Amino acid sequence: MHQVVNVELADRSYPVLVGAGVRSELAAVLPDDVRRVAIITQANVPWDADPGRDHIRLEIPDGEAAKSLSVVENVCRQMAVAGITRADAVVAIGGGVVTDVAGFVAAVYHRGIRFVSVSTTLLGQVDASVGGKTGVNLPEGKNLVGAFWQPTAVLCDTETLSTLPPREMQCGLGEVAKYHFLGGDGLDTVALDDRVAACVQIKADVVAADEREGGHRAILNYGHTLAHAIETAGGYDLRHGEAVAIGLAYAAAVAHNLGRIGDARVAEHHRVLAAYDLPSTLPKGLSDNELLALFARDKKAIDGVTFVLDSVRGMETVVGVDSDILRASFSAIR
Repeated sequence: MHQVVNVELADRSYPVLVGAGVRSELAAVLPDDVRRVAIITQANVPWDADPGRDHIRLEIPDGEAAKSLSVVENVCRQMAVAGITRADAVVAIGGGVVTDVAGFVAAVYHRGIRFVSVSTTLLGQVDASVGGKTGVNLPEGKNLVGAFWQPTAVLCDTETLSTLPPREMQCGLGEVAKYHFLGGDGLDTVALDDRVAACVQIKADVVAADEREGGHRAILNYGHTLAHAIETAGGYDLRHGEAVAIGLAYAAAVAHNLGRIGDARVAEHHRVLAAYDLPSTLPKGLSDNELLALFARDKKAIDGVTFVLDSVRGMETVVGVDSDILRASFSAIR
C-alpha cells in the first residue's frame, strides 16, 4: 500500500505517491497523450522505471557538477536530436540533483514540456521533488538560475532508500530535521514511509499557499542561507543535507541572539540534529567574512541579508539582520 499526498494548485494540482515500489506506477501517472519520454538520470542510480512507451535515456554527471547551464544545454541538444517534442515528457529518475536539472530542462525545452519525478533518495523525496522549484548553480552561488515548473506527478519510492550509502541517507535527514521546526514534531518517532509522507504533506501545504515564494514559502529555506554559503565556499565538499543541518544550528543561534527564542528551543534544535547524527559545527577553514559575503548573494537578500528565523510565533522571514549579530552567532557553531 502507498500513501498519496496531493499538492493543491487548482488545475495544476498533482499527486505525490509515497511507498515501497511506487516507481511501478510511472506509466499510469504519465498523461495518456504523452507519446515519448526522455528519461534523465545518472550512471550511479541503480533504479529504473518503465514509462510504458517509447523513450530515450540520458545520463548527466554525478554530484553538484551536474547542476550547470552547460549540462542543461547538452541534455536539451540530445533531446532535440532525438526528436523530443512539446507533446512528450521528461522523467527524472534519481535524487535531488537529477530532479533539479531535469525539472529545469522540462521548464525550458520548447518553453515547457510535462515532467514526472521518480525520486530515489531521501533528500529528493522530502524536498527537491515536490513544489516545482528547479534550477542549476553558477560559480557565484547555488541555484541562482532556475524556474518554477510543477510536475505532473511525483513518485517517492521508499524501497530505493535501502541502497543509499549512509552519507547520502544523512543528507536527506538534514532536510527531515528542518521539517521538525515547520510543524513536524515527533518525526523521529514514526516509521520511514510515514516520515516521508509527513514531510511531503508539510511542503505541499506551504507550496499550495505560496507557489512562487512570494512570502510564506520562504520558510522552506529554514537553515539554507548558511547552508548554501557553506556549499559554495567549500566547493560542495559537504552534502546539501549536512550543510542544512549546520544551517539549522546557526539559525537557532541567530534567533537566540535576537531574543526571538529561548535556551530550550535552541536545545531542541541540537537534540534533533543529534537524533539524526547530523553535524552542527562549521567546517574548518571558512571565514566569517567569506560567509557574510555569500549571504548577500542569497536569493532572499533583496533589501539586506535575509534569514528565515524561528520565534514564539513560528517561522518568519527577517530582513536586514545586523552583521554584528551574524558574526556573534558564528561562535556558537565553531
